[in-house]
Amino acid sequence: MSKRLRYQVAASLDGFIAGPDGSYDWIVMDPAIDFGALYGEFDTAVMGRKTYEAGLAMGGSIAMPGIEIVVFSRTLPASAKKGLRIVNDDPAKVVAELKKQKGRDIWLFGGGELFRSLLDAGLVDMVEIAVMPVLLGDGIPLLPAGDSVKLTLTDLKRLPASGIVVLAYTVEHSKARPPRVRYVKSARRKSRAP
Repeated sequence: MSKRLRYQVAASLDGFIAGPDGSYDWIVMDPAIDFGALYGEFDTAVMGRKTYEAGLAMGGSIAMPGIEIVVFSRTLPASAKKGLRIVNDDPAKVVAELKKQKGRDIWLFGGGELFRSLLDAGLVDMVEIAVMPVLLGDGIPLLPAGDSVKLTLTDLKRLPASGIVVLAYTVEHSKARPPRVRYVKSARRKSRAP
């Protein structure tokens, strides 16, 4: 079985994955999201140079525990160190090779342009969006203009405390098993006495 490529991203209600300056400080945090469980679903993350540089600018590091990061860039020099590779190769060829390897899924971390190119290449299996209860009005879109693609909803979770809705879709061409949202902790219901 090949690894799945999953575009797992937070987006504003009006469809942006970052502010106009690449900022993501508008993302709502919710204690029901188990980031350890989320990270545990992946062994590789791929991202474009802009996403990588925005992450560096916001926090100085882009490390993800237990995940090998591959950054695609036409301008940064190719390099490799523990947990991070910067490559100048064609993203579609690199991702196609990554999908053939054994291991956990591949997290398409961002951005929208990389998502569009890998979607057009038929490599994206799932689209998983944590819709934030925020309207940005402007910013970097979830997906740049291009051909339409049909999706099938396979799971959703509502996080009432924050207003986040997590949606999981399978891309129409994918033969991979459908995604389930397993990294959201379920709220325990109190039983009522009769």
